[in-house]
Amino acid sequence: MSRRLIGSTMMVSTLVLALSACGVTGGASTAATDSEPLQNLQVMVPNAPGSGYDVTGRAAVRVMDEVGISTGTEVTNLAGAGGTIGLARTLTEKGNANFLLVMGLGVVGAAYTNEGDAKVADAEPIARLIEEAGAIFVPANSPYTTLDDLVTAWKANPANFAVGGGSSPGGPDHLLPMQLADAVGIEASTVNYVAYDGGGEMLPAILGGKLQFAASGYGEYLEQVKSGELRVLAVTSAKRVPVIDAPTLTEEGVDLVFTNWRGLLAAPGLTKAEKARLIGAVTAMHDSDEWAQVLEDNGWTDAFLTGTKFSTFLTEQDERVASTLTSLGLV
Repeated sequence: MSRRLIGSTMMVSTLVLALSACGVTGGASTAATDSEPLQNLQVMVPNAPGSGYDVTGRAAVRVMDEVGISTGTEVTNLAGAGGTIGLARTLTEKGNANFLLVMGLGVVGAAYTNEGDAKVADAEPIARLIEEAGAIFVPANSPYTTLDDLVTAWKANPANFAVGGGSSPGGPDHLLPMQLADAVGIEASTVNYVAYDGGGEMLPAILGGKLQFAASGYGEYLEQVKSGELRVLAVTSAKRVPVIDAPTLTEEGVDLVFTNWRGLLAAPGLTKAEKARLIGAVTAMHDSDEWAQVLEDNGWTDAFLTGTKFSTFLTEQDERVASTLTSLGLV
């Protein structure tokens, strides 16, 4: 399968809520009964503050607390290795029904490209929450004012054209520029990709001029776009994004559509009842007016899936990522 085909069909991105590393490891479940809110829920974000996982996870937790679905929830950031350190920590919480991990395509890819035994399939799938388009960002003082300007300069010297992303190889911010390069006629092996552990870590680099452009989910940098610090040359969705005044790649003559997703995983070893309790809580959050407002404010697309359907989706994503990374010679 070609990278372009995969780029057009793969949903890339992030929302997986992970419960914090401060939980009771391997102990008896302290999840609330069905008539009570979840108490002392721990949500782990496997990237630095300001990342897409962080923004999504904290938004979901805020809504759950606001509508009374949970109480006393703690969010912890455990960055490293493209999210796989957080994934590995989640797997050590076996039987802990009060633990969630925020994750997405980046964690699926990092599980392949980073050395380690942690696999997404070893955790309990809870829900896919959102899809989000990517965007091509440049700093406000960049000489590139259109995508065509940028691509022309990129083609001239790709090896010295630094491209930043907030995910490790195999993650959405890596796959996007690789597939963009393929779509505009640049050999992917020549792309000078600079990986950061989340959008929060990449922001100083793009603002400081260390990168010619950045590829990431547009929601991570809405504040900087609105303030004029960053400029969006194009978004990667099929249609324009309401919250950003920028054309799509296809409008700019590039045959590529690329979207990311994010969701939640739980620790392994839960009973059916414990897993159902978590899915029920996240479903109640999803169905609330407060969550609908979060989707609107961030320009996210509702992509809610739970249970078997989410599990099947994860398997499909795993297979597509493996195919893409193999074609890039990374696995």
